[in-house]
Amino acid sequence: MPPPVQLALESWTFPIPLTLALVLSAFVYLRGWFHLRSASVNAIAGWRASSFVLGLFLIWLAVGSPLAAFDEQLLTVHMLQHLLLMTFAPALILLGAPVMPLLHGLPQRFVQSVVGPLFRWPPVQRIGQVLSQPAFCWIAATAALVGWHIPGAFTLGLRSEAWHVVEHACFLGTGFLFWWPVVQPWPSVAVWPRWSILLYLFLATLPCDVLSAFLVFSERVAYPVYFSAPRLFGISVLEDQECAGALMWTCVTIAYLVPAAILTTRLLSPRTPNEDELGHSEMQGIAPQPGDPHSAKAV
Repeated sequence: MPPPVQLALESWTFPIPLTLALVLSAFVYLRGWFHLRSASVNAIAGWRASSFVLGLFLIWLAVGSPLAAFDEQLLTVHMLQHLLLMTFAPALILLGAPVMPLLHGLPQRFVQSVVGPLFRWPPVQRIGQVLSQPAFCWIAATAALVGWHIPGAFTLGLRSEAWHVVEHACFLGTGFLFWWPVVQPWPSVAVWPRWSILLYLFLATLPCDVLSAFLVFSERVAYPVYFSAPRLFGISVLEDQECAGALMWTCVTIAYLVPAAILTTRLLSPRTPNEDELGHSEMQGIAPQPGDPHSAKAV
């Protein structure tokens, strides 16, 4: 094993707090999911539960696994972290329709006394309405993407552990915001035409394309901080930058093209009167019922 690789692996420590938080999230979700499955044949599909757990695993892979030990040596690894946190993990978690299982997985006394009043509080509802607007989601995701790839901010994130955590949190948080209008997990209700999401996805590719093209075709190194890093696998700093740009362009294109194709197919297909938007039809059999002590209506 090359000495730089061995040194990087030796610097990695198992992230106990992060791992426990993710395992606890998966436990609460699956507890609620099993409860819903036992109560209704129309409960959330198994693939959604798998999607949620996979999304949590990708978060751990990005910031908790040995992969994170190489982000200061290779821009390609750093870019992979960004893609996992902003593009893949949030989309998979939201596809898991997380609200209902989490509400049923938490202690009902806690849901009724804390979660319910919090989400019924008017300021929180107004903030939620703003945060769920596609324009705001697009601007937030674009600002995080562009802002953290400015050389000064990028270098700050690499050299400061605290700012590195802030950077990852920004990517993950804006990733959830970006995918919310696209996935529309229960109980969100779209007030905009579904065809507008195609434009939303197309516009989202533009800043990614510009940034990835700059990294691939630029003849100068955008982040000189990597000059001082050990070179792994015989890859130069400029070659590493080109690989990172190509990885970003490829992954983002696929990640945005797939939902765009699915949405286009749905828009062009005839719809039955009882057909709901993606994910909502699965919730019909588990909708809150009056008098149910385990009902999400307590929220």
